[in-house]
Amino acid sequence: MRKISRLLLAALITAAGMLVATAGPAYATLPGFVLSSSTASLPPTLSAVATGKRIQYVTTNINGGVITATGLVLTPKTGKKNRVVAWGHGTTGLADSCAPSANQAVFWEEARIAVAELISRGWTVAAPDYPGLGTPQAHPYLIGASAGRSLIDNVRAARNLDAALSTQYVVDGHSQGGQGALFASQIAPSYDGNLVLKGTASIAPVSNTQEFINFIPGTEGQGYLVMALYGVAAVDPSFKPANVLAAPAEAKLGVLQTGCLYEILAAYQDLTAEQLVEGGVVPDAVVAKMASYENPAQTAPSAPVLIVHGTDDEAVPFFASEILADQIAAYGVPVTLETVPNANHDQAVIDTADLVADWIATRFT
Repeated sequence: MRKISRLLLAALITAAGMLVATAGPAYATLPGFVLSSSTASLPPTLSAVATGKRIQYVTTNINGGVITATGLVLTPKTGKKNRVVAWGHGTTGLADSCAPSANQAVFWEEARIAVAELISRGWTVAAPDYPGLGTPQAHPYLIGASAGRSLIDNVRAARNLDAALSTQYVVDGHSQGGQGALFASQIAPSYDGNLVLKGTASIAPVSNTQEFINFIPGTEGQGYLVMALYGVAAVDPSFKPANVLAAPAEAKLGVLQTGCLYEILAAYQDLTAEQLVEGGVVPDAVVAKMASYENPAQTAPSAPVLIVHGTDDEAVPFFASEILADQIAAYGVPVTLETVPNANHDQAVIDTADLVADWIATRFT
């Protein structure tokens, strides 16, 4: 029976892609286990400097259940230093077609620039899609503990592909990925096993959402709020976004499965606050529930933190990071808040690609 199980597992993995490891089913439930690996098609800015593997790997959900995720492992073509940086991408959408590892259209320009800079320093980059993007389950959008696990497990997967890689790693990310990076830092001591987290760089991270959720209805960014409601529903089946959304907003829900970020934002941008949510205001209990899943710094990060934020950020208000920096400092964790004058949400990444990489370099030994 055990032999049959192994043969079945091998057949399933081979069907999904190139077989990268032969092991019994027990190994296939270990976080970071690589189920399949194939050559990735990369944007020109990255293919010039790195080789890429698109992988399917094992990670866990926020309750510890074993699930699969997809992502990239990018290896420098020259100057490889055997250190790993996990890159957490910003919002792409909720549908499977919004996985950056398989869709270059949502491998945003700012992400390409940031990742290219990391690779130029000789670091291998582990870049998860996050659970639910390219895999069957619903995407737990802005559920920080989910993204944090997939970031750490993509690093494990990179090391399973390349035994020369050190246990040292840094987590870096933007927006949704910046939030996920901070959650990864919080859970690392109990989750990352023999890995050694050296630092967390977080660019325009989602945080302190209770301070601005009710400023979103009626604005061009209200598609983010719709996605966030469905992110909560992905981990809490008792939560019903339909109880919050108004009828005109519900009528547009199909775009969550047919489009990615910009299609979603366009679908919702012209609704009034009352057309988005009942009464024009998200109920306090819903705001509190969202914040409980979304806000980093509810426990202490486990390594020094760099926060980068533009003063003209249109997606995540700058003041949220000012509050966040104070919250992290209160734990006694070293934290630096780097203000980027006049930069918007994406430009902050571009303007500080060198600065962030310089900071990461100081973390590695």
